[in-house]
Amino acid sequence: MSNVEDYVARIEETCGEEKHFIVIFKYDSKNEAIVKILKKAKVEKSMSRIAFELTFRKVSFRLYGTGKAIFRNLKDKKALQKILADLLL
Repeated sequence: MSNVEDYVARIEETCGEEKHFIVIFKYDSKNEAIVKILKKAKVEKSMSRIAFELTFRKVSFRLYGTGKAIFRNLKDKKALQKILADLLL
C-alpha cells in the first residue's frame, strides 16, 4: 500500500495571515498523483491541462501539470496532510 510520502517530495509553507502550502510532487510519481487528484477533486477551471483550479472538501487549490500544487487557507500542516492522504490514497 502506498502512502503520501511516495508522492510528495517536499512541502513549503508561505508566510502571512493566511496559510498557504506549496506541495512539490516527486518527479517519478507526479503523473500518477495528478491523475488521482483530478479523479477526486472538483475541477472549477482548467487552463489547457497546464493548471487546474480545484476544490476538495471546501479546500481550494491549484494543481499544475509540472507536479506542484498550492493549497490555500489551511489551518495547519496537519490539515494539509489529511487532505493529501484523502486525495492520494
